[in-house]
Amino acid sequence: MSNPLHDRPRPFLEPAYCKGCLRCVEACPRHCITPGSAINPSTGVAPVELHLEHCNGCGLCTQACPEPFGLRLHEGVSHLEGRFQLEDPAKLFGRKRVQVTAPEPAPDAELPLPDCAPLVIKGVYASAIGAVLAGCRHVFGYPITPSTEGAELMARMLPPLGGTFVQAVSEVAAVNMMYGAGGAGVPAMTFTSSPGFSLMLEGISYLIGAEVPSVFVNLMRGGPGLGNIGPEQADIKLACRGLGHGNTQAIVLAPSTPQEMLDLTMAAFPLSFRYRNPVILLGDGYLGQVTGVVRLPAALRRPGRPDWAVWGDREHRHNLINSILLAEADLAAHNEHLGRKYAEMHRREQRAELHRCDDAEVLVVACNTPARMARGAVEAARARGVRAGLFRPISLWPFPIDALSPLLARVERLVVVEASAGQLEDELRLAVSHAGLRLPPLEHVRRLGGLLPQQDEILARLAVPEEVLR
Repeated sequence: MSNPLHDRPRPFLEPAYCKGCLRCVEACPRHCITPGSAINPSTGVAPVELHLEHCNGCGLCTQACPEPFGLRLHEGVSHLEGRFQLEDPAKLFGRKRVQVTAPEPAPDAELPLPDCAPLVIKGVYASAIGAVLAGCRHVFGYPITPSTEGAELMARMLPPLGGTFVQAVSEVAAVNMMYGAGGAGVPAMTFTSSPGFSLMLEGISYLIGAEVPSVFVNLMRGGPGLGNIGPEQADIKLACRGLGHGNTQAIVLAPSTPQEMLDLTMAAFPLSFRYRNPVILLGDGYLGQVTGVVRLPAALRRPGRPDWAVWGDREHRHNLINSILLAEADLAAHNEHLGRKYAEMHRREQRAELHRCDDAEVLVVACNTPARMARGAVEAARARGVRAGLFRPISLWPFPIDALSPLLARVERLVVVEASAGQLEDELRLAVSHAGLRLPPLEHVRRLGGLLPQQDEILARLAVPEEVLR
C-alpha cells in the first residue's frame, strides 16, 4: 500500500524568482532547504537550495514563500490555490492580451486666447503663466528662494483649473512625484533653485532613463553649499554635464528676460514630450525676481495623451515605464538609443540670438541676466567705434555651435561674460573642440558669490581706447 506522505507533491524552485529571503528555510520542519551558495547572474541574488530526501510534502515552504513563482509544487499548484496558471509566469502580470493594437495617441490642440493687455510681472510669475498656457496642470515642489513665488502662484492658479499643486516633503519627493505624473503622460513641472536642483539629480537620471517628460525651472543662486540667495550661473555644469548618474543629457534653455521666461517655459513642454526627456529652464535669481513687460501669446495649448502613457485604463494597461535593465546587452542597446536621441536634439534644437554680429571684430558671449549687461556694453562700444557683437546662447545644451562657427573664422577675439568661474566658457570650449574649430584669443569677465558682471567692466574688456572713454 502506498504511503500518502510520499504521494504529496514536492516543492520546486524557480531560481530566477527566488529573492533569497530565507522564509522557506525557517518554515521547513525537516531542514530540507538551506541558504544558497551561488549567485544567480540574472538577479544578483543567491537562491535557496533544496534537499528533498526527507521532504514529506507538507507545503509549509510554499506557504511561507512571498513570491508566487519562487517556490511552487511540481504539479503546478501553489499556496495561491490556483489563482494563477503558474506554468506561465507572465500570466501573473496580466499578459493575457485582449487587444493587440497599440493605443492611438490623442494629439495636442491649440485654443485661441483673447487679446490681453501686456502684463508687468516678475520672471518667475511669467514662467508659471507660461506653464499654465502650455497645458501644465500638475506641479510638485518644495519652497526655496528665489523660486518660491512660482510655486505659490501655481498653488493659487491650478485648483480652479482642475489642476494640482503638491508641496512635497522635500525636493527628492517632488522629483519622484514628477516621475509618476510624467509617466501617466501629463505635463508636470517644478520650480527650484540650486541646492534643491542638486537634490533632484538622482530623480532626473531616472526620468531620463525611463524616458519620462518633465520640466524643471531652476533659478540659480550663489553657492556652493547654502551660499546665499544672490544670482549666479554656477549650475551650468550640472544642467549641461551632470544630470545624475549614467549617460544623461537634456535640453537646457537660458532665458534673459521675463518675456523669455514665459516663452521658453511654454516651449519646454512640447520639447519634453517630443523627445520623452526632461527639459531644464535655467535662469538666475535676479531674472526670477526682476519685473518686466510680458505679452501673452495668441493661443494656449490643450495637451493630448501619448500612446505610451501609463494611464491606468484598459487601452493603456500594457504600457510600462521603468529605467531598470538588468541584462547588460539590453542596457547597452538602451544607451545607444538614448545616444541617438541626444544626437537628434543636438542637430535640431540649437538656439541663439546674434546681436550686431555681422561685422563684429570682438564677440561677447553671455546668457541670462549678464547678457543684458553685455548688450549694453556692446552698444556703448559701438558708439565709441569698436565693432563689437553679442552672441547669446539660448540653448546651453545643445550649445548653438552651428550659429557660432561662421563667426569664429573672422572675429579677432572672444569675451565670455558670466556669473560663475568659467562654466559657460567651458561649454563654449567643449562645443568648439567637438566641432573641430579654431578658437580665437579668449578673455573673460567673471563675477561670483551673487554679484553680476557690470556694463562698465565689460566695456573696459572690449579694449575701448582710454581717451575715448573719458
